[in-house]
Amino acid sequence: MWRFVGFFLGIGLLAFFSCSKEQFATGPVTLRFSTDTLTFDTVFTQVGSATRYFKIYNDLDKSVRIDKIYMQKGTASKFNINVDGTPGGVVEQVEIGPHDSIYVFAEVTIDPDQPPSVSPFVISEPLIIETGGTSQQVILEAWGQNANYIPSHTAAGGVAVLSCNLGTETWDDPKPYVIYGVLVIQDCTLQLPPGTRIYVHGGVALSPDTVVYSDGLLYVGENGSLQVEGTLDNPVVFQGDRLESEFDDVPGQWAGIRVGEKSRPVSFQHAQIVNSIVGIRADSATSLSLDKVQIRNTTSSALIGVHANIQAQNCLFADNGGYGIQLEYGGNYDFTYCTVANYGNEASALKIANALCLNANCDQFIQAPIHVQMKNCILAGSQKDEIELFYRTDQVPFDYQMRHCIVRVADLTKPNFFPDFFDHCNPCTNMTGTDKLFANVDEQDYHPDTLSIAEGRAMPVPAIPDDIEEQLRDPNAPDIGCYERQ
Repeated sequence: MWRFVGFFLGIGLLAFFSCSKEQFATGPVTLRFSTDTLTFDTVFTQVGSATRYFKIYNDLDKSVRIDKIYMQKGTASKFNINVDGTPGGVVEQVEIGPHDSIYVFAEVTIDPDQPPSVSPFVISEPLIIETGGTSQQVILEAWGQNANYIPSHTAAGGVAVLSCNLGTETWDDPKPYVIYGVLVIQDCTLQLPPGTRIYVHGGVALSPDTVVYSDGLLYVGENGSLQVEGTLDNPVVFQGDRLESEFDDVPGQWAGIRVGEKSRPVSFQHAQIVNSIVGIRADSATSLSLDKVQIRNTTSSALIGVHANIQAQNCLFADNGGYGIQLEYGGNYDFTYCTVANYGNEASALKIANALCLNANCDQFIQAPIHVQMKNCILAGSQKDEIELFYRTDQVPFDYQMRHCIVRVADLTKPNFFPDFFDHCNPCTNMTGTDKLFANVDEQDYHPDTLSIAEGRAMPVPAIPDDIEEQLRDPNAPDIGCYERQ
C-alpha cells in the first residue's frame, strides 16, 4: 500500500513542480513601476544619506522572474539598492507572483563639501531592470550641493516668475544659483554682481498642450531687466549644471537666455555663456548691450536678434552649431571689435535678413528695415562663404556697412547674388584657406597668430581702448577682432 502512496505522491509532486514552472511568464515582459523617477528631495548641506523606495508591479496572471536589477554606473554609483530585502550592487533572479509587487529601496550618500565635479548639483542615474530580454529603467535623482535652487530643486519642467514691483533683486550669495525649469524675470531688474555663477538644469519637458520643449531657460519678460556686471577676474558664468569633466564641451545642455519684446534694457559685461542650445536671443524692439562677452559651444546660434537693437563690443562667438550672429526681420545692430569663429558646421558666421519667411517657399513673408554696422570684426569659419545676406524686396531698407573687417566670401559676390558686397564692406580683407588668422583653431584658441592677417589692420576707436582681456590696444594700428596680440 505504501508503494502506491509513494507512487501517487511522486506523481503529485511532479505535477506540482511542473505546474509551478509553467506559471512563470516567458519572453519579453513589461513591468509597471510606482514612479518613473525616484526623487531624493533633500538638498544636502553636510555629509549625509537618505533612503527612498518605489514598487515594481507584476500585472500578469503568471509569476515573473526578473533576471537582474542594477545601477547603471555599477561600483561608481552613489546609490545603493535593496530589492525586497536583498542588498547589493546587482540583484539577480528576483521573483514576483501574479498580480503582486515588490519593494525596491535606494539609498544615496552625499558629501556636498566635495567640488561639483565630484558631487554634482544633480546626481541622476538609471536603475536598470532586465526581464526576459526586456530592459526598463527608473531614474534615481538626488541633489548633491548646497546652492540656491531657483525657484526650487523640484521645479524642472515648470515656469516660475521673479517679480519685485519694478525694483531690483541682487543675487550676491557666495553659493551658486541653480535654475530649474523656466525662470521669467518680470517687473523686476535682476542684478548679477562679479563672480556670480548661474547653473541651469535643462531637460526635455512637456507643456499642457503636449508640445515637447527643452527647459532650462532664463527669460526676461515684460518690464524685466537683467544687468550682468562681471569683471575680468570674476566674470559672471551661465552654463549647464553638469560639471563633470565629460560634460565640459557638450552643447545643448540648457535652452539659453531670451530677452522678450516688452523687456527693459538688458546688459552683459564680462560674461560667459556656454553649452546651451541658443546663447542669447533678443526679440522685437528690445535693447541689448554686450561688452566683453563670450558665447561658446551652442547647439544652435550664439546670438539671435529678431527686429531688435543690439550693441556689442569685444565679444567672442565661437564653436557654435548654428550661426555665430543671426540677425532676422530687421533691427538696428552695431558690432565693434568682435570675433566670430564658426568652424566645423554648415552655418555661416553671420546672417543678415530684413525679411522673415512665413512658409517653406517664402512667398509669404513679413519684412522690416535693417541697419547693421560692423567695425574691426572677424567673420571666419570653415565654409567658403561665411556671410549670408537675405531680403525679399527693396521696399524696406537693407543697409549693412562693414569697415576694417576680415571676412570669408566666394559665391556671395557672384552676379546673381550680391556683386556689390565689397562696396558695403570697405576696406575689408577677404581671407583664403591658407591665411594665418588664429593661434590654434583645433584648440579653440582664437587669439591672433604670430603671422595673423588681423594684426595692425583695425581702425582706432578711442572709446574702446582695450580688448576682451582688458589688454590695451595699439592706439594707432590695433588688431582686428576681440583680442589684441601682446
